[in-house]
Amino acid sequence: MTDLRDIATPFIDIAHRIVWASVATVDPEGRPRTRVLHPIWEWDGESLVGWIGTGPTPLKRAHLAHVPHVSLSYWDPSHDVATAECRATWHHDDDTCRRVWDLFLRAPEPLGYDPSIIPAWDDPTDAAFAVLRLDPWRLRVQPAAVLAGEGTPLRWQAA
Repeated sequence: MTDLRDIATPFIDIAHRIVWASVATVDPEGRPRTRVLHPIWEWDGESLVGWIGTGPTPLKRAHLAHVPHVSLSYWDPSHDVATAECRATWHHDDDTCRRVWDLFLRAPEPLGYDPSIIPAWDDPTDAAFAVLRLDPWRLRVQPAAVLAGEGTPLRWQAA
């Protein structure tokens, strides 16, 4: 198993290049639901945290109230793959919402964007805007070269 310090940067490199992730939740009946979302990741040398600015829809709220975990998958046509299994927690406070809004505003393209382009979001304090914090407990990074037999995937799981 890989140490988090050895997988965080390759994970972020793939995630931030691909930008959009398929994110799955589970409903109260145990059925998965997948949507495409735009996470941004921060690595401080010790911990990896993901952030998603999103609408706190009744469906997302119900799913995460039932099972507070998500599965994220990044894939591109070259077959680079990065996956994360995370605990997801809602944040509605103005400070966190402003901070994450600003993360997206300051990030270079293609990762960065102006969240106000979403019609329902005029600013980070709008009730229609919330933040999901992602705390991974399992990561996997598989560059396309692994499919050609060159190298092995990187895997990490929290103790």
